[in-house]
This record gives sequence, structure tokens and C-alpha cells, in this order.
Amino acid sequence: MSWVVGIDEVGCGALAGPVVAAACWLEEKALASHPLFPFVRDSKTLSEKKREEVAAFLTEMSPACCHFAFGQASREEIDTLNILRARLLAMARAYQALDRPASLVLVDGSHLPDLGSTSVRGVIKGDALDRRIAGASIVAKVFRDHEMRRLHALFPVYGWDRNKGYGTEEHRTALRLYGCSPHHRVSFCRNLPLAKDHDRYIMEIKVSVDSSNEDGDLC
Repeated sequence: MSWVVGIDEVGCGALAGPVVAAACWLEEKALASHPLFPFVRDSKTLSEKKREEVAAFLTEMSPACCHFAFGQASREEIDTLNILRARLLAMARAYQALDRPASLVLVDGSHLPDLGSTSVRGVIKGDALDRRIAGASIVAKVFRDHEMRRLHALFPVYGWDRNKGYGTEEHRTALRLYGCSPHHRVSFCRNLPLAKDHDRYIMEIKVSVDSSNEDGDLC
């Protein structure tokens, strides 16, 4: 039986945090009667609340109906490799994390990861056309959002719980005031106006967070 997997990634345009990819296989006939299944579509068309609901629905299903795996490329890898190579690396890692090989992998867009002998096909606007890619886009987005909220607890001045690392006015203002954190992509931020003494500011932020977390809540 053919096993066709969809892959999508999120976080390419952010100023901070990782790129996250997900690989997704769906048994559509088994899921079609669920009231949330019509919302398995391009994650950008869903509210944050609805994405959370749909991601929970998909990830809690039996592996016989729905199967996912995740891959990431770190901030360091993004700065070292460039964003395109890091994006493809995250996709390859998501595929490699699956517990079985696919007969075909469908990827959102035209840039394809190297998956060895596995057939890979790009689908323009794939997250709007194929539910496997759409499912991958949703769970990858929710996974990364949770990671950015975790990082927000460590560096709260940037508002990552709200902007998820993207270059909103709030985020850019914080960069002007405080400079870059260890989770900012240097290659993305080098042309932005940054605080000149940002090392001192970041140390003050970290000391403040550490002192308020002496019981180890933020781990």
C-alpha cells in the first residue's frame, strides 16, 4: 500500500527561534467524519485557538489514522547554513523521524529536501491543496508557537509569546532597546538598529529571570 506523506515548515521569516518542520500522514476516510477535519487546511487561515484545537485533534488520533514527526534547524544552523538550507534540513529531519519510509513525499513549495531514494514532489500552495501538507503546517506551527512561548519566559522583553519571533514593531522596538538575545538570528538582525550595549542588557535580563526562578520553574 502506498504511504504518501506531506511536509511543511514554519518560522522561515522570523527574527528569532528555530525553523520547525513536520511530516504528516493522514487516513482521510477515517478522519472525514470528525467535526474538526474540515479545518485541516492552510494554518495561516486559522486563528491561533483553532490551530491549537485542530493540532490536538490530529496528534491525539490513533497512529492508524494519523501520524506525525518533527524536525528543527536551530538558530545557529540558520546563521551558518542560510535560511533555505536550514529549512530543507528541518524537513529532512522531520522525514527521518518517521517510523517508516514513504512511497512519496509532498512538500509545500518548489524547494525540495534531499531524502535519498524517496520520491519527493513540490506542490505550490500545497498547504491549501493537500490535507497532508496542511496537517503538517498546523502541527508544525503549534509546535513552534509553544517553543517560542517557552523562550519568552526566559527573555520576556521581546514579546515572543505574542509575535512568535517575527519582526513586529514591538519586537523591533525591543531590539533597539535591548539588542539581540542568544536566540536571535544574527544574519537576520545585522541590518536592524540594535542597542549598542546589548550584552549588558541581555545579562541584566537573564539575571532578572534567573533570580525570579530560583525554584527551577522555568526549565
